Amino acid sequence: MANLQGKIALITGAKGALGTSVTSAYLQAGARVIGVSRSIQASDFPHPNFTAMPADLAIGDAARKLAAGVVAQFGRIDALVHVTGGFAGGQSVADMDDATLDQMFEVNFRSAFHILRAVIPTMRAQKAGRIVVVASRQGVEPTAMLGAYNASKAAVVSLVKTVALENKDAGITANSVLPGAMATPANQGANLIDTAQVASLLTYLASDEAGAITGAAIPVYGTQL
Repeated sequence: MANLQGKIALITGAKGALGTSVTSAYLQAGARVIGVSRSIQASDFPHPNFTAMPADLAIGDAARKLAAGVVAQFGRIDALVHVTGGFAGGQSVADMDDATLDQMFEVNFRSAFHILRAVIPTMRAQKAGRIVVVASRQGVEPTAMLGAYNASKAAVVSLVKTVALENKDAGITANSVLPGAMATPANQGANLIDTAQVASLLTYLASDEAGAITGAAIPVYGTQL
């Protein structure tokens, strides 16, 4: 297990199906975790190193206030782990409605953009930081009938690579992780990926040992390869 003792980790989407595994893994690794979602509460993770900070990251100012609040309370942000995301599909591009398109880019791309923009100045000032973002296999291997989802996740992969390039001079790493279909309440079937395995990778990428890994889009496909 990665050692994150004493690290300040900001985890978005902290109580979703994957987010719960990620938050638990970071706490087990010794991090002080600030968990974010629209409705998160301290009681969601009864652990002395967990702090809940509700926020709607679809709003740029909310992301800025969140980052400022974390720094005011804890002094720094060592790791940003962006798990927030959503899924919608079932329509071809020709049949896609504007609401689905807007929803996918708001929850997947804009939320990532807003929190990255809010956190990067702090990491640059402290000359250190780890940024880990959950994208999707569909971001690099699109499938039919998921046009808006595919495109929003592809935009996230591109955004994270851009952040890595722009901040490689400041001790900041930025990587995206590309899970295949995971074993969550919304997914049923064989060969699904255990969320704990994805969480383990996300934890490692925030550790000191992962300092040479940046600008990567890392597949986690398991037997779905």
